[in-house]
Amino acid sequence: MPDTKTSVVTRFAPSPTGYLHIGGARTALFNWLYAKATGGRFLIRIEDTDKERSTQAAVDAIFKGLEWLGLTTDEDIVFQSGREQRHKDVVQALFEAGHAYACFMTPEETEAARETARAAGHALRSPWRDQIPTTDQLAAPHVIRFKGPLDEPLIINDAVQGQVKFNTKDMDDLILLRSDGTPTYNLAVVVDDHDMGITHVIRGDDHLNNAARQSLIYMAAGWNLPTFAHIPLIHGPDGAKLSKRHGAQAVGDYQDMGYLPEAMRNYLARLGWSHGDDEIFDDQQMIEWFDIKDINKAPARLDFDKLNHVNAHWIRQCAPERLTSLVEDDLNRREIAIDTAQAEILERTLPLIVERALKITDFADLLAFALAKRPLQIDEKTKKLLTEETIGRLCRLHENLLPLSDWSTGSLEVTLKNFVENEGVGFGKIGPALRGILSGGHPAPDISRILAALGKSESLDRLKDGLSK
Repeated sequence: MPDTKTSVVTRFAPSPTGYLHIGGARTALFNWLYAKATGGRFLIRIEDTDKERSTQAAVDAIFKGLEWLGLTTDEDIVFQSGREQRHKDVVQALFEAGHAYACFMTPEETEAARETARAAGHALRSPWRDQIPTTDQLAAPHVIRFKGPLDEPLIINDAVQGQVKFNTKDMDDLILLRSDGTPTYNLAVVVDDHDMGITHVIRGDDHLNNAARQSLIYMAAGWNLPTFAHIPLIHGPDGAKLSKRHGAQAVGDYQDMGYLPEAMRNYLARLGWSHGDDEIFDDQQMIEWFDIKDINKAPARLDFDKLNHVNAHWIRQCAPERLTSLVEDDLNRREIAIDTAQAEILERTLPLIVERALKITDFADLLAFALAKRPLQIDEKTKKLLTEETIGRLCRLHENLLPLSDWSTGSLEVTLKNFVENEGVGFGKIGPALRGILSGGHPAPDISRILAALGKSESLDRLKDGLSK
C-alpha cells in the first residue's frame, strides 16, 4: 500500500454494464488530471460484481474509450469480481467485531419492517440487529447487515460540495452480503478503495449518499477515510439531465462524429472546471492548473457549439500525416475508395481547407470537389455561364496556365490576377464559370486553392473537359 500521507492515488471505477458514458469519461479525466497534477497515481478498477448485467463487450468498450481519450492506468487494472473472498473476509471481521449481524427476515418481513420504521421516523432496523443467532440458524438463508449508529450526526467534508450533513437514523442497516453470499456494492467499493490505497474518491454527485454509508464502513473497519469529491453531473443544452434525446452519449460516438481525443480532453476539463477565462489548453497546462477545489458545484451544460470550436482548434494543430490518416479512416468508414492519384490530391488539399473544418467528418464534403473523378458533370448554372465570350477567355487562360512551373497558391493568384488585367475585365467575368468547371458544383475554396489542390495536370484536364462540353 502506498504512503497515503504523501502520495495521491485516484481511481476510475466503471461498471461494465454498458458503454463509457460521456459523464464517466469526464470523471475519469478529473481523476487522471488530479493524479498527474499532484505527482500521484491514477488507477482503473472494473466493478463487475453484477454478473447478470456485466458483459465482456462493455469491458472492451470501456477500455477502447479510455484508450482513445489517452487515459491510461499507472498500475494493473483491478477486476472487482476477482476480489470476492477478500470482501467476504472483511465482512467476517466486521461481524466478529460487532459491526455486522445476520438477518433472517423474508422479503415480506423486510418490507413490513421498512413501513414500520418509516412511520416511526427512521430508516429500516431489523429485529435481528441485537440477536445472536445459533449455529443452526446460521445454516439457514440469511443476509449480513451493517450495524451502524442508530441516531448520530455524520458530516462529510467534501472537496467540491463542502460540508454535507447526514444523520444515521436516515440510513438503513445496509446489506453487506446477500443471501447467496455475494458482496454488495458499497462494501466492495470500500474494501477495494482501501486496499488500493485510494486517497481521493472523485466521482459524480449521484454517489453523495453512498459516501455517508461508505464512511461508516471505513470507520467500523478502523481505516482512514479518503477525501471525497463529488462532481455535478453533465446536463444537456436545455439544462435537463443528459439523456438519449440530447444525442451522443457514448465516448465512441464522439470519435465517430469526428472529434479528436485532445479536443475532448480540453472540452471535458472545461465542463465543470475552470481556469480563469481560458478555453483552449493542452494536457500540460491542464495538469499544471487542475485542482479539485476549482470544480464548480453547479451542473455543467453540454454545448456542441463550444465543443466544435475547441475541436476545430485542435484539428488545425494536427500534424499533416496524422490529419491525412484520420481523414482517410473516415473516408474508409464511408466506403469512399480513393486511388493513388486521389490520395496525392487529398494530401495537397487538406492544408488548404483545414480552416473550414469543425470535425474530421466535415472533410468528406470539403474534399468532394478534389476527389471527384473526371469527367465531371457540369451543373446547369455553370452551363449558362459558358457563353462564347467566356469560353474564349477560359481557353486563353488554359494557354496561360500551360507553361506555369510554380503551381503554388501564391503563384496562381498572381497569374489569375495578371490574366484578367490583360483581358481588361474583372474576375467575376470568368470566376464563377471556372469554379463550376473545376469543382463540379461541389463546395470548394477560392479558385487559386482549387487549382493548387488539384495540381497542374488535373486542373488543366478538368478545364479542357469543361470547355469541350
